[in-house]
Order: sequence, then structure tokens, then C-alpha cells
Amino acid sequence: MEDGFKTNLSLLCSYHRSVAEICRQLKINRQQFNKYLSGQTRPSRSNMRRICDFFGVTEAELLLEPGDFEDLIVLRRKPVQNAELRKPLQHLERLYRESQNLDKYRGYYFRYFYSFGNTGLIMRSVASITREDGKYYWKNIEILRDPDTGVAFDLSKYAGVVFNLADRIQILEYETMECGSITQATLYPRHRPRVDRLVGIQTGGPTGRGRKPAAARVVLEYLGRDVDLRSALKRAGLFHPDGGRIRPETLELLENVIAPDSCVLEVDEP
Repeated sequence: MEDGFKTNLSLLCSYHRSVAEICRQLKINRQQFNKYLSGQTRPSRSNMRRICDFFGVTEAELLLEPGDFEDLIVLRRKPVQNAELRKPLQHLERLYRESQNLDKYRGYYFRYFYSFGNTGLIMRSVASITREDGKYYWKNIEILRDPDTGVAFDLSKYAGVVFNLADRIQILEYETMECGSITQATLYPRHRPRVDRLVGIQTGGPTGRGRKPAAARVVLEYLGRDVDLRSALKRAGLFHPDGGRIRPETLELLENVIAPDSCVLEVDEP
């Protein structure tokens, strides 16, 4: 068994009154638990799950290098200044604990979808997925340009979080200037080593007048981790579907058509 496990388990126990109390709550024999602490043996799958659930960690976290694990636990146990924020933050922390690794998706993307507020036009924005302190974050910039003249007339910035839950990538973002819009997207992951594009469904509504709830297919086209952001933003805007500015395969994926044998808007795995 790895030394990291016994060291990390001992750290978790140090935050409780006694090992005996922990064993009683876990319903695990004290002698058997001592073997876990000493590194003599490793818990069974069921006991490992009970231990992780009790301490609020994942198995992957419990097997981290002791230094990394201690940093993680100290950060989580740091008291929240505003008590009113504790409960919602607990929900986010739980989602982060359940989320799988998203490292291969870090980088910049062009995001395509039929605009909720500009009928018949396709929005191309610039988005990014970054990692900080083991968590993944999302940023998105929409520049509304006239599709005929290219003149910009509006700008929206979004920020949010990214999870990998049940083999689906979940993005939750909000509009940062007025905090009046939330968009949620669910995308298929890419099981190939190289990420080229992600497809899925997003829900939300226009940020302008009307604000009708809507859903649309969405495509993320991967640009890389090191890009010329200024040049990428120059290519953001609104586009006519038949204007020749968007790839035919992307246009096909964006068609918001409900299949004859379905009652909801869906997207197939690419």
C-alpha cells in the first residue's frame, strides 16, 4: 500500500476527537482500522467508499501525495467568512469532488450556436477552460458584430464552472456585467487522445429584451492552449448560416431540428 494513503488517513483522523469515535461511526473494527493507519493493509472497496463518504473526499484525493492532500484539506476546512455562503458552497464542493479530470480539455475554443436574441444568425464566441487549485473554470466572451458590416455593437462576458459528471461535461456560466443571465451546457466528452470539438445542448435565453427561455445545439471548436487571443476575438461575432464563414460540418451539427421520433431537442454523440 502507498505511504500516501496512511499519512492522509491519519491527517483526516486528526480533525476528529478520537479514532475510536471514527470507528464507531464508520462501523469498522478498531483493530482493522489501525491496520489502515499503519499501512499494513488497504480497505476493501466497500470500506474505502465508507471512509471517503465519511470524511468527504474521493478515493483519488485520498491517494494523493501527502503534501498535495494536506493543501487540499486545509483549503476545504478554511472557514467561510460569510456564514450565509456555506450551504451553496457545500453543493459546489460536492460536485467538484465527484467531477472527473478535465485536464485534456484545458485551453481555448470557438463556441458556436444559433443566437437566442438574433433570429437566424449564428454566434461565434471565444471561450476557455482553465484549472486552478484542482478546480476547472470557464470564461466566455461574446462580441456582437453586424454580420454584413462586421461593426461591433455589443459585448457580453461570462464566467462559470466546469464539471465532468457521469461521462458528460457540464458548464454553468453567468453573465458577469449585469448578472442577469445563466446558461447551462451539457456536452459529450471526447474519448480520443486529441480534442478537436465538443458537441451538446445548451439552455438559457437572450440577455436583451424578451428573455424567453430557449435551448439550442452548441459546438465547441478547440483552438489550443496557447493562442493569439486578440486575433481570435476579431473572428468572434454573428454570422449568416449561408455566408460561407462557418464550416459545413459545424453548420450541420448546429441545426436545431427535433427528430420525427422524438419530442425533445437532442444531439448525437460525434
